[in-house]
Amino acid sequence: MLFVLLVVVAAAINVAHSEEGYSSKLENIDVDAIIKNERLLQNHFKCLIDGQGCTPEAEELKKNIPEIMETCCAKCSDKHKEAAKKMTEYLLANKPELIKKVLDKYDPERKYTQKCNDQLKSGGVDLTGI
Repeated sequence: MLFVLLVVVAAAINVAHSEEGYSSKLENIDVDAIIKNERLLQNHFKCLIDGQGCTPEAEELKKNIPEIMETCCAKCSDKHKEAAKKMTEYLLANKPELIKKVLDKYDPERKYTQKCNDQLKSGGVDLTGI
């Protein structure tokens, strides 16, 4: 449902792609621990933005970001969406520049953000100003 939320948190939860959707094996990652660890958070974003220090799972995610955004996260599980929403709420309140960097890289014209705007807003997220 909330494609950009998954994009923002996916590196942190190292979502891998499978034929049915995005892997559920990593749904129990402690997002709270990542939010509380600035170094860990920054490392994940370096992977997404600069391609530096990527784990194999994060590298696979980078390959899937265009599909995730284009389909408004159609293959995302509820657990992925919950974790993504939690991370995005934190980032909007504390580090909106990280969301902007992800969007600037993967959706510079904001066409996917605009396409999925209704879904984002129904989930309580407004990225119009980012």
